Amino acid sequence: MNKKQIRCAIYTRKSSEEGLEQGFNSLDAQREACEAYIKSQMHEGWVLVDKEYNDGGFSGGTMERPAFKKLLSDIEKDEVDIVVVYKVDRLTRSLMDFAKIVDVFDKHETSFVSITQHFNTTTSMGRLTLNILLSFAQFEREVTGERLRDKFAASRKKRNVPTW
Repeated sequence: MNKKQIRCAIYTRKSSEEGLEQGFNSLDAQREACEAYIKSQMHEGWVLVDKEYNDGGFSGGTMERPAFKKLLSDIEKDEVDIVVVYKVDRLTRSLMDFAKIVDVFDKHETSFVSITQHFNTTTSMGRLTLNILLSFAQFEREVTGERLRDKFAASRKKRNVPTW
């Protein structure tokens, strides 16, 4: 008996463009690890879709990312059953955005898997754990923003630049 094919899309993201020009970069490393994971699930019917969804130089704090938008569009067209990511924060670093993403996934019966964190959005415990993790990711982003603002303020103060 043949198992139903489960179409898997890999989404990769790197927030800065630094290093993307290299022959083998962070996006390639994420993709390679995700491909290996999908291959390990072939016995469950998992197959990799033809399209690549890679956002290099885009923050996880926004959903305005070209490859991510294309992925959501393909999910809405029922072309993807599972989204595979290296880590949850590759998908988003915003709890509000995560809620929107899960909503789209649910509406189109799409699951997602983080290969390094072993999360599965089909269970209530998986959802709770992901929400907690994303809360920390959002906190980390906000703290980093505060540090940058403090650093700029200190720099302006040193140069006697008015702080309007």
